[in-house]
Amino acid sequence: MIYDPLGGAFSETAFRTIAWRGRFLVIGFASGPTPAIPLNLPLLKDVSIVGVFWGSHTEREPEQHRREVAEMMDWMARGKLRPLISRRYTLDQVPEAMNDIASRTVMGKVVVTP
Repeated sequence: MIYDPLGGAFSETAFRTIAWRGRFLVIGFASGPTPAIPLNLPLLKDVSIVGVFWGSHTEREPEQHRREVAEMMDWMARGKLRPLISRRYTLDQVPEAMNDIASRTVMGKVVVTP
């Protein structure tokens, strides 16, 4: 599975690494332009391209969303999901955290603790 929040020139490069019967999740276009992926690529590897619009999903399927969040929280509690936390910051370190995110020196999540 590839989770693509960037789009642009990075999408095709990422797509070319996908495994047989993989799933390519289109999350957004933070890099700017909407990508143009040649349609022979999903054909060759039997890949699904899925648009993921979280806001619409929560509005259109609120009960399904509630179940998904409950399941995810259960997985977190049992240690099945372990998000990569790059660094923890205190509230007064928020400017530093934002600079680290902007300069791309973090990998994974940034946590701010009040």
